[in-house]
Amino acid sequence: MYPLFRPFLFALDPETAHEVVFAGLDAAARVGLTKAFAPQVPASPVTAMGLTFPNRVGLAAGLDKNAAHIDALAGLGFGFIECGTVTPRAQPGNPRPRLFRLPEADALINRMGFNNGGVDRFLANVERASWRGVLGLNIGKNFDTPNARAVDDYLACLRAVYARASYVTVNISSPNTKGLRELQADDALDALLTALKREQATLADTHGKHTPIVVKIAPDLTPGAVAAMAKLFIRHRVDGVIATNTTVSREAVSRLRHADEAGGLSGRPLRASSTKVIRTLAKALDGAIPIIGVGGILSGKDAQEKIDAGATLVQIYTGLIYRGPDLIAECARALAAH
Repeated sequence: MYPLFRPFLFALDPETAHEVVFAGLDAAARVGLTKAFAPQVPASPVTAMGLTFPNRVGLAAGLDKNAAHIDALAGLGFGFIECGTVTPRAQPGNPRPRLFRLPEADALINRMGFNNGGVDRFLANVERASWRGVLGLNIGKNFDTPNARAVDDYLACLRAVYARASYVTVNISSPNTKGLRELQADDALDALLTALKREQATLADTHGKHTPIVVKIAPDLTPGAVAAMAKLFIRHRVDGVIATNTTVSREAVSRLRHADEAGGLSGRPLRASSTKVIRTLAKALDGAIPIIGVGGILSGKDAQEKIDAGATLVQIYTGLIYRGPDLIAECARALAAH
């Protein structure tokens, strides 16, 4: 049914369309209609990070920033859902407009800037959800927290969400918070991982459970930088890596409307560079740490490409905007067949 609604939604401002869709999904979930209309997704369990995923296809962070729509999203057939990015304190993000469609390229540009209601509201929403599937909670730092104190923000969020998360993603790769990507540099990353893994061990003792820590990296890294990060991930025994976030490159969309807007580019133009990073990362990790592949997945074939490059799981976001829920089932079926 999504192709029937898409022209109406695409006639709206992208953020308004986002709100309209979630209002509809929430209403459908309340009366039990979501699963009735969602495409059937085959069961194809896979184990990674000590967790069992019903299928390999997850929702990437960014769509449900405040974890306010978990039950509605769960009815669409995802094998796992990731919410956030959340910061310790509420923040409005960047001024509107801050989300742009590039339909000729099946792409989006966003400069949202970690707009969210803060970790307390976020966690309250998580607790209200009835779904108990694999839930990733994605954490970041407030825009006005200097990088010298960024560790404090990540630790505050980790402590808050640890008990309820299936895994926690550390977002150090968004291009929309000034200076955030500097945390991917060797010394900064080493210090951050040291603090997070130490806190993870303490929290595991406190809560009696090991919640995996996953790091999300950028697609705009050199192969050497990816290899250097992989060494740190192995040394610190990071539980997983998400590759990749959005790109600041405009090479593939340079002549399109909105191409000059600041922010991260996602969708089809990101597919090749994301897959290249996955392949480089997989070679450097040599099976030591699972990879979640994300970036430019608009078909089952695209999802399989990520797995072939070395990913264990995949996530979608922009593809969902352009293809609708059918994409979830298509990708799950493609990956179940291999």
